[in-house]
Amino acid sequence: MSVRIDITGLRPERVAVVPSPLAELGMALHALSEPGHHPGLQGWVTGVTARLDSHLADRMCEADFLWRTTFSDLFMPFAGVPGRSTLPGATLADDLDLLDKLSDEQFVDAALEFTCALPYSTGGVSALDDPEVRRRALDLAAARGPQQLRFSERLLADPPRIRDWLRQFARDCDEAFFAEAWSRLRHQLAADARRKTDLLRHKGLAEALAAVSPAVALDEGAARITVDKLGDGRSATADGGLLLVPTSLGWPHLMVLHRHGWQPVLHYPVGSPELASPPSVEQLTMRMTALSHPVRMRICRYLARSAYTTGELAQVHGMTAPEISRHLGVLKKAGLVTTRRRGRYVLHQLDVTVVARLGSDFLEGILR
Repeated sequence: MSVRIDITGLRPERVAVVPSPLAELGMALHALSEPGHHPGLQGWVTGVTARLDSHLADRMCEADFLWRTTFSDLFMPFAGVPGRSTLPGATLADDLDLLDKLSDEQFVDAALEFTCALPYSTGGVSALDDPEVRRRALDLAAARGPQQLRFSERLLADPPRIRDWLRQFARDCDEAFFAEAWSRLRHQLAADARRKTDLLRHKGLAEALAAVSPAVALDEGAARITVDKLGDGRSATADGGLLLVPTSLGWPHLMVLHRHGWQPVLHYPVGSPELASPPSVEQLTMRMTALSHPVRMRICRYLARSAYTTGELAQVHGMTAPEISRHLGVLKKAGLVTTRRRGRYVLHQLDVTVVARLGSDFLEGILR
């Protein structure tokens, strides 16, 4: 499973690394709504929540599906501007102005992403134009709660009114907590953007993408970027560009905007506590599958305490050596068991460090 971006014909000068104040505000709202995703931000979340005005807190709940259950593309409107070459604004006000450059159909479809009523990577009719798509979107919104349904009804009835609502909400968040946070974060993001831009100019796109995340890879022969995520999607730069947008608040989320007709965007975390080489989704699946078998779980119980030979494990478990070897092969392929030779004996032992990381690796894998 992965998200693939076709970059056939992409010129080097059409790749840009630029921070976005509005995208970072979206991440801030997500962290406030889902603090469990961001353990490193708990202190900041607690401080902001404690001093948040109750009216602003209510509005934050009113449309939290824009940043809680999905990260709405409305927080990266520059990607949807016709021409697919617009960069993020230098200020939050500049980014908000770009919202006005989206058509009503783009605005509504991006806002209704949480209902999954519309095709994302392939395009299709808008809920503004098709009664059946509209009905389905409202049904899915209703399943998520009365607030979501009311907001969706207002959105479909009067898109310009919701644009104004979102702009004013963003301004109020800026005044309440985001301006202070952005004054600290923008320097780190600008420094990261300069480093990635330097890599692009001197070492090429492959090096820059490797620095973004080990989960991002470039196949130069196929002219394709592959992002290892627990989901499928595809996009293409076509005659547009590719944007890399850093975030200080986003770890462990590595976002890929691949909406049909929009400029592709990699929204990646910087300054994160992630490991230098986190496991791929395929490796993670392999490890979870390896540990799910009851016999292998019992083998792991022994190997966690000491090193054993195949023969010893066969005797303990009442199985044949070939049967034990097959189970050990699965565990070794998943990277859970190490082996070493001592004379004529081969000893197997569980890599406790890898197993201990599996919980956090699993969380990162599904949130990536």
